[in-house]
Amino acid sequence: MLYLEFLFLLVMLYIGSRYGGIGLGVISGIGLVIEVFIFKMPPTSPPVTVMLIILAVVTCASILEAAGGLKYMLQVAERILRKNPKRVTLIAPFVTYTMTFMLGTGHAVYSIMPIIGDVALKNGIRPERPMAASSVASQIAITASPISAAVVYYLAQLVDIQADITLLSILMVTVPATLFGTLLMSLYSLKRGKELDDDPDYQARLEDPVWREKILNTTSTSLDEKLPTSARNSVLIFLSAIAMIVFIAMVPEIRTITEGGKPISMSVIIQMMMLAFGGVILLATDTHPRDVPNGVVFKSGMVAAIAIFGIAWMSDTYFQYAMPQFQSGIIGMVTDHPWTFALALFIVSVVVNSQAATARMMLPVGLGLGLDPALLIGLMPAVYGYFFIPNYPSDIATVNFDSSGTTKIGKWYFNHSFMSVGIIGVSSACCLGYVLGQIVIG
Repeated sequence: MLYLEFLFLLVMLYIGSRYGGIGLGVISGIGLVIEVFIFKMPPTSPPVTVMLIILAVVTCASILEAAGGLKYMLQVAERILRKNPKRVTLIAPFVTYTMTFMLGTGHAVYSIMPIIGDVALKNGIRPERPMAASSVASQIAITASPISAAVVYYLAQLVDIQADITLLSILMVTVPATLFGTLLMSLYSLKRGKELDDDPDYQARLEDPVWREKILNTTSTSLDEKLPTSARNSVLIFLSAIAMIVFIAMVPEIRTITEGGKPISMSVIIQMMMLAFGGVILLATDTHPRDVPNGVVFKSGMVAAIAIFGIAWMSDTYFQYAMPQFQSGIIGMVTDHPWTFALALFIVSVVVNSQAATARMMLPVGLGLGLDPALLIGLMPAVYGYFFIPNYPSDIATVNFDSSGTTKIGKWYFNHSFMSVGIIGVSSACCLGYVLGQIVIG
């Protein structure tokens, strides 16, 4: 019966993934009701902590966007790319990685993708090379961001298991690991695919007058807009918030309010700081609150929160119910072959399309199996597997932004532009992460 119930869980996740976003959350709600009232599973608590972290970070980042901070960051990124156009395949993935690292979400990089494609085309470089790698890099960086929901959830759960685990120790594993993965897939991308002169699909587009006009005469740039000083100031304030969070994480004494008391958890600290610095940005830049909900960060963040609400609650209810029966068989497999837990993380991520939701679903499973925190942190990059099926917004947007048609979803669906770079990035990050986890955490 447990296997049939697990199959039901997968079916509900699959149906939800067909709708995506909010649909994934509310359809998971249907699954949760069936689990509780038909299958008689005791409901677990909803993922309140993860949702509050997302709300706090998204609120601050949305105020940053409304204040012009994202446009300022975009202009800085574009200047870097246009100063080094011949190296766009190497530089662009690290640009999108940095944006996600700072913001805790990969949804803010859409505006840079047309610029990456434009720089590549104007220098005779196949746009697929930097664009596909940049899309993957923007997502793999989530497990390295100190304010992402996935990282903070890992910290909140693992600090009770091993007291010396801090935000800094997690980042000492995930940041080098994901940077290594980004470097390898960037190097791989330097020569991937045919050169533009030898690509029959691209040459066919050039023969079409409409596409030829779009390819040769369309310039995408953000540099023609003069931004107020407040845009730059909002970025500086936001960076100060991140620095403050990391500093407080490094000095637990600051979080101890009463003498001999227990330090305030970092999940609460991040919520407090993001809300507070969001208020500072609002006041310092004279941003109007009505502009905040209109940006892409706010909309995508709210959708993510609703999706995680349903996914994590439904999945957690099943795994808590089934764990006693599954535990003995799975422990032996994971103990003998640790990489199999990374495979489990990867597969779940492919289905649910969210790293925070994957972490919320699978970390309790790993802890329930008695897995070493060093292993769990080292394999953390595997929570990004949704490049495998090319239906994630950043991948779809990247395909649409590439006017050359070189970044694409292939005839057989799975032979798409993000597959090879995604596998290289995630697998290499997990390999180095596993080693670093043993050194830093173990």
